[in-house]
Amino acid sequence: MYEVILYYNFSQIDDPEIFVSEHKQRCRDLDLLGRVYVSEEGINGTLGGTKENIDAYKAYLRSINGFEDTEFKEDTSDTIPFAKLIVKQRPEIVTLKVDDELNPKEEGGRYLSPQEWREVLEKEEDIQIIDVRNDYESRIGHFEGAITPQENNFYDFPKWLEEAGLDKNKKTLMYCTGGIRCEKFSILMQKKGFKDVNQLHGGILNYAKEEGGKYFRGKCFVFDDRLVVPVNPEDEEPIAHCEITGEPCDMYINCANMECNKLFICSPEGAQQMEGCCSEECRQSEYKRPFDAEQAYAPFRKWYHYFDDEFKQRSLQNEHQDS
Repeated sequence: MYEVILYYNFSQIDDPEIFVSEHKQRCRDLDLLGRVYVSEEGINGTLGGTKENIDAYKAYLRSINGFEDTEFKEDTSDTIPFAKLIVKQRPEIVTLKVDDELNPKEEGGRYLSPQEWREVLEKEEDIQIIDVRNDYESRIGHFEGAITPQENNFYDFPKWLEEAGLDKNKKTLMYCTGGIRCEKFSILMQKKGFKDVNQLHGGILNYAKEEGGKYFRGKCFVFDDRLVVPVNPEDEEPIAHCEITGEPCDMYINCANMECNKLFICSPEGAQQMEGCCSEECRQSEYKRPFDAEQAYAPFRKWYHYFDDEFKQRSLQNEHQDS
């Protein structure tokens, strides 16, 4: 059994380049896999490894000046749900792309503990709940009654907010997977004139652990090889449907066409029917990965060796541009 952690901390890093180099080496020394993003505004990461090594990493991060109060969302997994280790510098640790300076250490909505969140849902009616995640995340699971913006990227949310027509005087609750997106979006909402902004402390994952996921329907999308994890053991029925067969489903796969690679909801029957592809056009593609029913829901791997050098080079260039 392995440990999986999700964490962030908005704490000033004076030299992100050196921080990245030292951090990457420490993660390698501890045999950790996952993704860590670093910028001048702080750190945002998710890592997997043995309990001993994860504990050592947590102690290491908390030993760094400014990161003593880092909170970790923790889970277990039969395998390490990451294919490799990525530690890199980015302009923002969570990308919102707004001109205003947003400092979660000094601004932001009121934190609601998981218990307080549940109590508000049970006792108050005149509220608006915003799911601050991408549409492919909320599609397979969300809180009852939540507004689920149909946006593909977090940096599209400022424009969505301008056009959504929300009541600025109504009590607003927001949530995301682990809490980091709410840190910035709650500040933005306050700057736009929203009077009563509240955010779920620790996000969905912390709420699932502390309150059993009550009032959450479906499952939670996570950015590792598991893709989805349960939240509410009393309500795990899929709320989405297979894009091929239409049957209830909350399983994601990548389209087997390497030039598409779309992440889509697909049942085992649908995957078998379309040979792992999202459309008939993709099924006919010469750049389709060989379909293996037993591996359809395994961690996605880039099978470049099946294709010519020209396609491999083009795919690697596209991947570099998207990173």
